Amino acid sequence: MTDNLVHDGLDESAELRQLRDEASALRAELEETNQGVLALYAELDMQADQLREASDLKSRFLSYMSHEFRTPLGSILSIASLLSDELDGPLSPEQHKQVAFVSTAARELSDMVDDLLDLAKIEAGRISISPAWFDMLDLFSALRGMFRPIVDTSAVDLIFEAPVGLPRLYTDDKKLAQILRNFISNSLKFTQRGEVRVSASLAGEQEIRFAVSDTGIGIPQEMHAALFEDFSQVDSPLQKRLRGTGLGLSLCKRFAALLGGRVGVESQPGIGSTFYVVIPLALAQEHVDES
Repeated sequence: MTDNLVHDGLDESAELRQLRDEASALRAELEETNQGVLALYAELDMQADQLREASDLKSRFLSYMSHEFRTPLGSILSIASLLSDELDGPLSPEQHKQVAFVSTAARELSDMVDDLLDLAKIEAGRISISPAWFDMLDLFSALRGMFRPIVDTSAVDLIFEAPVGLPRLYTDDKKLAQILRNFISNSLKFTQRGEVRVSASLAGEQEIRFAVSDTGIGIPQEMHAALFEDFSQVDSPLQKRLRGTGLGLSLCKRFAALLGGRVGVESQPGIGSTFYVVIPLALAQEHVDES
């Protein structure tokens, strides 16, 4: 019996040693894993710092470049206007046409610069939101006046549906106007005949939906998801002739988010497109504080 007790004691001692060895190996493995996790966190932090620095450099570059381009573009537009007004002498029909080309190209470049500057401001968090109460009729009237010179020489009708029975809005009317202006410009650009229709309607009790519908070329379903991304462009023969930065719709999406809303598109090739923005009737205070 004594031999059995000794044998049992030896078995228990060997088992304990095995358990201690396994525990020690597990601790070593856990320590090694912890070291790996800490190293991974350090690497992720370093990469995050690098990304922030790269983003800051990009925003500063875009802002600097945009400001530097503005002065010469303004000079080109002023000189083209003086030539067109014939203040320094009469121009031939061909010269008028050439001056118009210069003026159009300079305006397009100026619009691109404005888009890049807005992108830089948003990414740097320097966009301010200034909400106020306003009437949608005033907004539509201002937009109609802005596009009248373009529509008067176009085969496309620009129609603003009267916002009858809709309440006043409390939001940043300049940011909202910029969204709608971009939607209208795009629709006019890609509509060769027919109409572009601007409307507003209630979307539930606390939101309003602005829509710009056209009878243009339309956009395939598979392209819808990418339309509001930076530098995204529609691949079409018209796009090849009417170049832009591909930032307009992306900026619309960002401005809509600043106003507490969202953007979207409904479109079919050969039928037309409807771009819309849905925003709250009254901008919440937190969106003002975030800007």
